[in-house]
Amino acid sequence: MFSLKSLLLASCATALVSSAAWAADPIKIGVIAEAQAVAGSSIAPAAQLAAEEINAKGGVDGRKIEIVVYDNHSSSAESVRAFQRAVSEDKVNAVIASYISEVVLALEPWAGRLKTLMITPGAASDVITQNIAKNYDQLKYTFHGYLTSTSLAGLVCDAAKDLLVEPYKMKTAVIMSEDAAWTTPLDAGYEKCLPEIGLKVVDHIRMSPDTTDFTPIFNKIEGLKPDVMITGISHVGTQPTVQWKSQQVPIPMFGISSQATNSTFWKDTNGAVEGVFYNAVSGPGVAVTPKTLPFVEAYQKKFGNFPSYAGYTSYDDVYMIADAIHRAGGTDPDKMVEAMEATDYVGTIGRIAFKPKDDPNPHALRTGKGYITGLMLQWQSGKQVNVWPKELSAGTIAWPSFIKLKAASN
Repeated sequence: MFSLKSLLLASCATALVSSAAWAADPIKIGVIAEAQAVAGSSIAPAAQLAAEEINAKGGVDGRKIEIVVYDNHSSSAESVRAFQRAVSEDKVNAVIASYISEVVLALEPWAGRLKTLMITPGAASDVITQNIAKNYDQLKYTFHGYLTSTSLAGLVCDAAKDLLVEPYKMKTAVIMSEDAAWTTPLDAGYEKCLPEIGLKVVDHIRMSPDTTDFTPIFNKIEGLKPDVMITGISHVGTQPTVQWKSQQVPIPMFGISSQATNSTFWKDTNGAVEGVFYNAVSGPGVAVTPKTLPFVEAYQKKFGNFPSYAGYTSYDDVYMIADAIHRAGGTDPDKMVEAMEATDYVGTIGRIAFKPKDDPNPHALRTGKGYITGLMLQWQSGKQVNVWPKELSAGTIAWPSFIKLKAASN
């Protein structure tokens, strides 16, 4: 048996080894995120979880990863100040930044000026990567760690075809999106792909992110009698969801609802989200890859809830940055960019690789078979249930009682 003295000596020895292991300068990753926003609140905790896991296995070539968090309060101006501080004062080696496209677009030129690798875990605007195509040498430091709006529109249409058009013979849709940078290409994608799957767009409503009363909007939509509302909402998700339920709007909500990806959204809406469909890259109970469910379990155990969509990507981003630094042999920013461009990594959301620099959207994620394919989940009785694609589905559609379907399922 070990004596108390031997245990203390062993503890001291372990501490000395641990101290020696982190003798090299740490790798610092700045996380600029919306701590109080439903969709953004998972970004920093997920990044911290990834760093802890990597450090527990020895770090990156003996260097510890440190996460330095900045709450941007959903402000582009505060984000720019945080980015400048992160690089100039806190000496970060890379930055994970925001789920808001306007914020990332404001930071993109600063990543170029300060030659600092930056990846977004949640912004969607195609303009982010289109900018890189126009000025690669200056803006090559930015990577898109989430799907572009155009890619999201295509995935929503694919799901709508399989879930709505074929079984329920739905024929008409109204696009309802918030007026934001990320929804401009999203809505253009919707307008192109919805008719291609058999859904005629009878109206296109873009609402101010400051909208609080959705009654006139829902009244207008009800008057048009579409089979489905195709949504693009991220910053205003609570109010339209609550009012959709309280007003018993008889038309399904289907599409992008970023806040609905967070498990807290059931409580946030007092259950009004029941029946809402939303696109995601991962979800609770969905084994997209062997890494998905272990991450969800670890996150839930540590933080008490399931992550939003940007939590999955933020977690993956830390691992990808660490891998790129290892392959680059250090933190030289240009070598890190080259290593990131060569990324081929299986994360929680699928196989992750970036489009090449000669693509119209360089540094955007590759999508489609073998890469990122996306999911369509529905809130059912307080749970997020994946219903598409079929091979990853965990249940079938459950319609709220107030939804009026024009055609029964075959």
